[in-house]
Amino acid sequence: MGSLSLDGLLHVFSFLEAPDLLRAAQVDKFWNAAADSTALWRKLCLERWVFCNVSHSSFETFTWKEYYLHRSQLEHKMASGSPSTDYISKAIKGFKGEIISMAYLTAYEYSFQKQERSIMCTLGSDGLIQAWDIHEGEEIWSRCVPDLPPQSLVTLPRFQLVITTHVKGTIKVWNGETGAEQASFSTHSSSCTLATYMANDSPFLTAATAGGTLYTLTVPHLNEVSRVTASQSSNVNLLLCSTNMKWIVTGSIVNLESPTKVFHIDSLTSPSEDNLPLSTCLPIMNCAAASWAPSEEARLTIMHGDGWAGHMSITTFDIITKKSKYKMEIQAHEVASCVLPETTTRSSLLRSHGADMILLGTGCELKLFSIFGTQLAVFQDHQRTISSIWVDPSRVITASWDLSLRVYMWKRESNTTVLKSCYHLLGGSHRWARGFTDVTCDGVSIVGALAGRDGTDFLRAYTFSL
Repeated sequence: MGSLSLDGLLHVFSFLEAPDLLRAAQVDKFWNAAADSTALWRKLCLERWVFCNVSHSSFETFTWKEYYLHRSQLEHKMASGSPSTDYISKAIKGFKGEIISMAYLTAYEYSFQKQERSIMCTLGSDGLIQAWDIHEGEEIWSRCVPDLPPQSLVTLPRFQLVITTHVKGTIKVWNGETGAEQASFSTHSSSCTLATYMANDSPFLTAATAGGTLYTLTVPHLNEVSRVTASQSSNVNLLLCSTNMKWIVTGSIVNLESPTKVFHIDSLTSPSEDNLPLSTCLPIMNCAAASWAPSEEARLTIMHGDGWAGHMSITTFDIITKKSKYKMEIQAHEVASCVLPETTTRSSLLRSHGADMILLGTGCELKLFSIFGTQLAVFQDHQRTISSIWVDPSRVITASWDLSLRVYMWKRESNTTVLKSCYHLLGGSHRWARGFTDVTCDGVSIVGALAGRDGTDFLRAYTFSL
């Protein structure tokens, strides 16, 4: 390669792994300059990771090369999973009942500053809202709403906000740094399902109620922007925002005859006095679950009953808008449809990966399918029912009632993506816990919620660091 230009050498080096690049840098000054090129390491970072937020403040102290080497070492630890060597496990206690909901208050992005910490927020059955330092296992703040039994919790890490819902349809916004209440709004409904998103560079919240109404509110002040009917007198408890934050799907997994609709988010956040919100009904009934494909802007997979022998099916749509001279309408173009195995039930867990893969948690098994129905893999790593699934571009984590988490890693092999089963994370003694009920990950830590034997739940945190 001595006759290659610098650009030619950079092109060849872009196919090498980090250890090979470090060795190539030792050949001579010319190779060293190429192997140490900022453009090369930037290209490697952006090709390998979807989440590579260079605007994060901690990145300013790292070069692209340092970022790549540091993050790849961390991911190696998360793929290896050797106790004590790769991670530290810590039980986090201090709850007085069940953990109803949990979410990270820190963003899903890689930060290598030692002072950075992962923060988790939890909502307890006793009405207690708590923020936790995952690495230290310590409570940062707590707030209690004793007169309003809690229902769910979501966070907006970018704005350091926590949002909770309570019985009677009350929604509250909390300051994530101090726990101070910032706003409250009542939908006067027995329950609410929440979705947060960005529209025109501003945060919004849409709440779906038991009465079938959608409220769209500003954040953090919870000023009402629009109110529309998604379903007549039907509990809307399915509410998911698309990858590109242009669409929101609504439906009911309780009322089998309730319609599944897709709304254009702009028509909810910037309503017109003359026109109804832009929406369309999907040509399916008996919806059980839904998931947006993370690698496509508006690809939606629905799991639903097919009306034949009680089997479950999946149908995948691409959602688009079509403009005519006088109006704009939403169209759902069917991309694929298939009948799932007989073992699939309405309680099966559905997640998406990439553009054309889905994961199903059915009983003790984790199954990987294409959206066209081809079974790509089956994993039988658990002894009891899978209760929760986390999916991101790097890994899959399953939680089970057998008191374990299982970590899987996505790998590229022969121009295709495969899922590799890696290791278990144990939750402790069956004397104290019945099993995991939930799991989540922020790229540097994994947190599972455990159902306590005495009715008092707790967290188990696994922190990975170099």
